[in-house]
Amino acid sequence: MPSIFTQIINKEIPCYKIAENDRFIAFLDINPNAKGHTLCVPKQEINKIFDMPEKLYLDLMQFSKDIAIALEKTVPCKRIGMSVIGLEVAHVHVHLIPLQDMSQMTFQHKVSQSDPEFVALAQQIKNNLP
Repeated sequence: MPSIFTQIINKEIPCYKIAENDRFIAFLDINPNAKGHTLCVPKQEINKIFDMPEKLYLDLMQFSKDIAIALEKTVPCKRIGMSVIGLEVAHVHVHLIPLQDMSQMTFQHKVSQSDPEFVALAQQIKNNLP
């Protein structure tokens, strides 16, 4: 069965998309740790990040870096945290989280946003992409 991320990539499930190319997609996490929490996902469904072919892995890191730079220009924060866990969805994904403090990396404290807030934020981040 396709992962929820594959369903998003296939446009079966909507998302707040920030960027997309032929190999990757970035969109806002709908259960964010902090405002701007973004997921960068390869379109190829691979379970574990270190099982990725080297070039795809390196390109995912570059894609994530480009998104992180735009995110940091958009959301006031001390830095952008990056995490790769993958226990909830068996499809590689990089979490980019605007941080004010370490508690935002625990995945135990969530923030809520309305649909219009998600839409506006996704557009603001897009506007800061190179």
